[in-house]
Formats: sequence, structure tokens, C-alpha cells
Amino acid sequence: MRRPTPLPQAPRADASAAPPRRSRDEVAFGDDGDVDETAVEPDALPIAAAFAAPSAAAPSPGEDVATGPDDADPFVDASAQGPGPLRARDVWAAARARRKALRAEVRRFTARQRRRRMMWLGALGAVVLLVLGTLAAAYGPLFAVERVEVVGTATLDPAAVEQALAGQIGTPLPLVDSSAVKAALVAFPLVESYTLEARPPHDLVVRIVERTPVGVFENAAGFTLVDAAGVALSTTPDRPEGVPLIAVDGGPRSAAFEAAGHVYRSLPDDVRARVSDISATSPNDVTLTLGDTGAQVVWGNADDSAEKAVRLGKIMAARPDASLYDVSSPDAIVVR
Repeated sequence: MRRPTPLPQAPRADASAAPPRRSRDEVAFGDDGDVDETAVEPDALPIAAAFAAPSAAAPSPGEDVATGPDDADPFVDASAQGPGPLRARDVWAAARARRKALRAEVRRFTARQRRRRMMWLGALGAVVLLVLGTLAAAYGPLFAVERVEVVGTATLDPAAVEQALAGQIGTPLPLVDSSAVKAALVAFPLVESYTLEARPPHDLVVRIVERTPVGVFENAAGFTLVDAAGVALSTTPDRPEGVPLIAVDGGPRSAAFEAAGHVYRSLPDDVRARVSDISATSPNDVTLTLGDTGAQVVWGNADDSAEKAVRLGKIMAARPDASLYDVSSPDAIVVR
């Protein structure tokens, strides 16, 4: 049996005759200027297509067409419009936008704190304005003294006291000089104490407590009126009416006079008006003389003077014709 004749085989291509291989960065162009895809390696086609000129074909429906740089949307981020050169102005604009956004966030998160701070500053400013306004009004001419009123006087002449205090006219009420007022009132011995009262807008009230005279001492100059502290109130050649004549050992600075003055001031008003003389040789033997009847009241010392005064009033009402009332011992009163 004969072997079959073998089929003819295609001639092998010579490897040396193969076209040279091009790199990826090389692009082959044909006679008409298009890319020669046959001359480019398969893995180089995407790169060639990426750097190819854009097609001039009509845009698809719904696609935006930009006619130039001036028609670009200003609200579209430049980085989203494709690659392009990065300029310093773009960097500065981005940094400014970032700072602006940060400031907005800070203001949004600190809004409550800023409102609270403004409230406190407003309240503090109102208080400061109120204080300054009050001080300006109080220490200004708006509240200056225009009239001085003297009250509480019985023996003193109020007009004379007001005239002595005329130097305070025109002074703001809070700035009235108490030292100057005291110096002016020292000239009036009958003034025992005083208080100043401001009555806005223009009145200054001086409340005076007069000294209570307890009697007169007879001396070479006449009759000197004194109070319970032995302060000489006035001296007249004639004996004043309505006050007793005092005769005590040691004068107005002695302990006997102090006891006599205390006894006289503790008497009821109706009994005090009847006393014409007070005598004492010591603090323990104060004796009163009633001028209308000539009766004597033996008081003793100044202890328990309030209780003695009450019992004396009752005994005198029960025995108005007695010539002696001895209340030196309140529990054992002697009447003659």
C-alpha cells in the first residue's frame, strides 16, 4: 500500500523580515492624516486615542456647549472642567473661599455666646450710664440748695439760724459741708443736737433739739441760765420766768448739781412748772420748793427718780394742802 501524498504547507514567514516594532509613544499616520491603527501596537491605541484631537461631531442631546472661555459657568469648579494650568490667582481665590467658609462656621457655632456677651455688655453699659447720670444730676446744679428750713426750735429764733446757714445756698445737696453747719450752730448755745435732712430738689432741713434749761444761777453778772449738763445758755440782769433758782454747793460742775438737774428733768410737766427753787448740798439731799404754795419736796438722791415722780403726783393730788412731801424713800412717803 502506498502512503498518501502529504499536503502542501504554507511557507513560514521569516522572522527577520517582520516590520520593526514601534514604541507606545510613537504614532503612525497614514496618507490622509488619520491614525494608522495597523502600525500601532494594540496596547498603544488607548494612549493615542487619548491624545487625539477632539472630534468636531455635533453634541448629543442635553449636552452643554461652551462657545469660549467667557461662556463658562462661573459657579462650576475649575478643577471639574478638565485639566488646565494652575495659576496663583486660583490658589489665592481657593484659600480666600476656605477662610470665608471657616469664618462662617465659627460665627454659626458661637452665635449664642456672642448674643450672651452682647446682653451682658448692654446691661453693664446701662448700669454705667445710670450711675453716671445719677452722679451728674446729684452733684450738679440740678439739686443745689435753694432754701434752708429750721425745725424743732422753741426758744431759738429760726430766722437767725437760717441766716447763719445761708452759706450753704447753691451747694449741691450731697456736698453740703457738715463741718461748716456745725461751726455755724456752735454760736447758738441752746442747740443741744441737730440732724440734716436733704429734701430734693432744693430744700435742706435742719432739725434742732434744744437744750432744756433746768434753772438759773445768780452771780455778779446777773442770772445765768443753764441746762442739765451745766452749759450756760444765756445771762440776763433779771431773773427769767418759768425756771427755778438753783443753789447747790460746788456750782454747775459739781455732783450735787448733776443730781439736781436729773431730778428736775424727771418731774411731770405739771409739777415742774410749779418748782421755784432747787437746793442741794450733796447728791443725796436734793430739795425742791413749790412756788405757788411754798411746800417743800424732799427728794434725796437721783435714784428711782421715775418711781418717785409717779408717787409724788399721786400724793400731791390727794393732799394738795400739805407743806412737806418726803419721797426720798418711795416705799415710805412722809406727808406733813
